Amino acid sequence: MQCNSATLTGDQLREVRYWWVNHKRTHRRELDGEFLWSPKRRQSSSDSESSHNMTKVMPGDVVFAFSSESGTVRAVGVALSRAREAPNPFELGAGRKPPGGLRGWQVPVRFAELTQPWSPRSQATELARLLPEKHAPLRANGDPNPALYLAAVPQKMAAALRRFIGREVDTLVEEITQRVGGHFPDEVAEEVLLQRTDLEPGAKLNLLKARRGQGIYRANLEGVETGCRLTGLLDRRHLRAIHIKPWRNSNDAEKLDGCNGLLLSPHLEHLFCRGYISFSDTGELLVSRHLNPAVLDKWGLQLPRSVDAFRPEQCRYLGYHRQMIFEGHVGGRRKSQEADVEGPVEEAPATPVTIYAEEWTAG
Repeated sequence: MQCNSATLTGDQLREVRYWWVNHKRTHRRELDGEFLWSPKRRQSSSDSESSHNMTKVMPGDVVFAFSSESGTVRAVGVALSRAREAPNPFELGAGRKPPGGLRGWQVPVRFAELTQPWSPRSQATELARLLPEKHAPLRANGDPNPALYLAAVPQKMAAALRRFIGREVDTLVEEITQRVGGHFPDEVAEEVLLQRTDLEPGAKLNLLKARRGQGIYRANLEGVETGCRLTGLLDRRHLRAIHIKPWRNSNDAEKLDGCNGLLLSPHLEHLFCRGYISFSDTGELLVSRHLNPAVLDKWGLQLPRSVDAFRPEQCRYLGYHRQMIFEGHVGGRRKSQEADVEGPVEEAPATPVTIYAEEWTAG
């Protein structure tokens, strides 16, 4: 049995970073074009700082988009990938020199506009206490720093901004992430892993292979699970090696732990990873109340349904899945973000339920 007996620790995702972009006359073009762009040429210390910040933006980072024309934060965005070298995207016509030179850094960002733009001047006094000493995006009176295009936002200031602007910030960030695609959070975590300096290349490769159900992780898992528990299929060529506690949320040991996984047929992997099904420690199949029973019928999942009980080492991970992933398609992420702004939120653990087809009604 290839199980890691270490005590489960908290998630090892890096803390989300926040940025502030001061858009000038290119505001609309950057929002519609879904990008940030800053020149590489060092015209001043402020230009150098903005250019350096562009190279520090990571996938999943959140951007507050300020429009100098309106004096408000008009949108929030999520960075989709790291910066890449790109030509100046602002064509100003023949004979006109584009601002910032011809080459620069470009970061793809998916933006969503706020229903109610927010003016920093309205909370300038409180914001002034949270501004960084150097390279602040705003002045003490709430006006933008005209010399700085992209500035880092400290965590305390980000929490205050989310409180001032309102819950729509977290709502839009979540909607953007969902629209980008289901694999985006894993891609964010993979980029973080690639940037780590504490791992040898071989160790990184093993962890990256584990995300895809390959390598050491697959071997460890096959020492624990022999086939798909629900379909009975034993031919491992047609089974997906998936993590119970998602790869992106697992620490290094958990990523490779054979007890943190299942061998599932592809259609069941789809349901399990998206929180539509889970298991009790004793092996009872748990079905989300939001899963259309036609799916169960067409895929031959008759309820009630149980499989063999899980090992104690697996139950730790299943507890995480039931609490954090099961039925997560209806929300759950936003409350943890709100807790950063409004203080701790105590919630009773979600109670998994098994439902029968006749109990489900559309609408």
